[in-house]
Amino acid sequence: MSKKHPIISVTGSSGAGTTTVKSTFDQIFRREGVNAVSIEGDAFHRYDRAAMKAELERRYSDGDQTFSHFSFDANELEKLEDVFRTYGETGKGETRHYVHDEDEAELWGSAPGTFTDWAPFEDDSDLLFYEGLHGAVVNDTVNLAQYADLKIGVVPVINLEWIQKIHRDKAKRGYTTEAVTDTILRRMHAYVHCICPQFVETDVNFQRVPVVDTSNPFCARWIPTADESLVVIRFKNPRGIDFPYLTSMIQGSWMSRANSIVIPGGKMDLAMQLIFTPMIERLVRESKRA
Repeated sequence: MSKKHPIISVTGSSGAGTTTVKSTFDQIFRREGVNAVSIEGDAFHRYDRAAMKAELERRYSDGDQTFSHFSFDANELEKLEDVFRTYGETGKGETRHYVHDEDEAELWGSAPGTFTDWAPFEDDSDLLFYEGLHGAVVNDTVNLAQYADLKIGVVPVINLEWIQKIHRDKAKRGYTTEAVTDTILRRMHAYVHCICPQFVETDVNFQRVPVVDTSNPFCARWIPTADESLVVIRFKNPRGIDFPYLTSMIQGSWMSRANSIVIPGGKMDLAMQLIFTPMIERLVRESKRA
């Protein structure tokens, strides 16, 4: 942790909604005049698309059917830890972009499925914002959680997560339901051992819970809407959190535990604005004093 160069880490699995969370934070940064530098978890994958396909085939031939982008060894976590550490110490660092599709290829000037070159951060940023799969990893090799000043977990209940992934991959990437199902099965080991443990490290978790039937996510015709969902917000340390204020400002919300509040799904953006704006203001204020 560094008071002078704070780091915010948003961690969630694929299809969890972390990109939407990033949009909310971008609004806060813009409104509050915060100069944030952003990095994406995809930038720290160990393999580009072609190399990942080859590595998957090699692992399959060796009998390993659990390797995926969720796996620790599919990512440059030591590099990510170095970026966190360096930024916390100096306010400097570097990142790159993973190019997903033709639109991003046109934007970044690199072919789909490849990485751009590493490039340094802009100077004089107020904080570093990470969004990806591994922002709070603690294992025998790295400890990313220790460097982030504010750690946020975003995860829907698992059936909803699967529905979101199936619909996204079919619509945007042309995959079949069977192909996405194979990916889900391959990821389960790493989901249990690499993704879930991070949500113990996070300071605030957002878990979206549908209130419609999602019992068979593999034949669901549509993704439950925000109005068909609730969001459980859990604070690791509730000290200093003004729960009466939050429940009065967010219509239809209530406390379910001493450290948890439940809100209507459509109020998630509002809740984030109310919760994180003062936290970000405090981080930036303390960094300028330092």
